[in-house]
Amino acid sequence: MGLKEYQERMAAQIKELAARLEEWKDKATKAGSEARAEMNKQAEALRPKLEAAQQKLKELQAASGQAAEKLKEGTEKAMAELKKTWEAVKAKFD
Repeated sequence: MGLKEYQERMAAQIKELAARLEEWKDKATKAGSEARAEMNKQAEALRPKLEAAQQKLKELQAASGQAAEKLKEGTEKAMAELKKTWEAVKAKFD
């Protein structure tokens, strides 16, 4: 997979997770007050990880050559952490 395809795949994954987070926040508004508070707390805990993944992707998109290859590792790590946290949060309420 080329760098461009990789960037597009990462961008799509980030966009999908951001949409899921917004759905989650919408779902929280319909939950009971105690559940809503916990869901909102969990959603806010995810936001920095989402922003970190978005930042890594921006850095990757601005880089080229060997620098881009090095940044791919950081992007992968940020995405893995975001996905892991999302799955843990989601499991608490599903």
